[in-house]
Amino acid sequence: MRERTSPDFVEAIARGFDVVRSFEGAPSLTLAEVAQRTGLARPTARRILITLQQIGYVVTDGGRFELTPRVLELGVAYFTGSEFWANAMPRLRQLVERTGESSSIAQLDGADVVYVARVAVPKLVTLSVAVGTRFPAAQTSLGKVLLAYADADVVTAVLEEPSRSGIAPVWTPSRAELDDVLATVRAQGWAMSDQQLAPAIRSIAAPIRSEDGSVFAALNVNAHAAETSIERLTEEHLPHLLRTASDLSVDYALRARIPAASV
Repeated sequence: MRERTSPDFVEAIARGFDVVRSFEGAPSLTLAEVAQRTGLARPTARRILITLQQIGYVVTDGGRFELTPRVLELGVAYFTGSEFWANAMPRLRQLVERTGESSSIAQLDGADVVYVARVAVPKLVTLSVAVGTRFPAAQTSLGKVLLAYADADVVTAVLEEPSRSGIAPVWTPSRAELDDVLATVRAQGWAMSDQQLAPAIRSIAAPIRSEDGSVFAALNVNAHAAETSIERLTEEHLPHLLRTASDLSVDYALRARIPAASV
């Protein structure tokens, strides 16, 4: 049973999103599979699926249900509502040109980081990454940055909540270990992950700040351990990373000062 945090909480809406999320990793599901994945009774799951079908988010054929491309509107609404990510792309491309490595921006979502912008270069890769990809936060340089400036209860929740990424990370820190890492991140202003998420994945990340100084996103430079040493990351790429993160923070602050146009 989901814990209700407000008398205004609408359980039906929450259950609808549970059903949509149940399709993660599955191109199609039966009614029984949806009920099992969501923990909902079959009649409830059926009503939600029929509702989603009638508004165009689900199709069914032969007893199996599939999401339609219309579900992409849910994600597109976020990106179109926040033009900052599109406007950040030129700086991201410039960082990639300077380092020759892939670069991404991510935000924290539950126990994971979710990629909201990315520019990739053709390199050896062991994990597929695109906008919308999620990884466990504690094991990534992006996540370490975001957690370093988050409240303590957020860090606690990240350690207690299961990742929705489907990835079993190499490193599983205790709270004390993670607290030590996050203290170092705050002291130096950037984070590193050296094959803690998966073998051969090495990255550094820095915070992107809003006008009030709070950290709302993180920027990384990601490399393959066989191609890029830690020394090269920290001595050659880190100055470019820090400069770009600072520039993005300034961009965000300036955009926040632009008055909204009245219609």
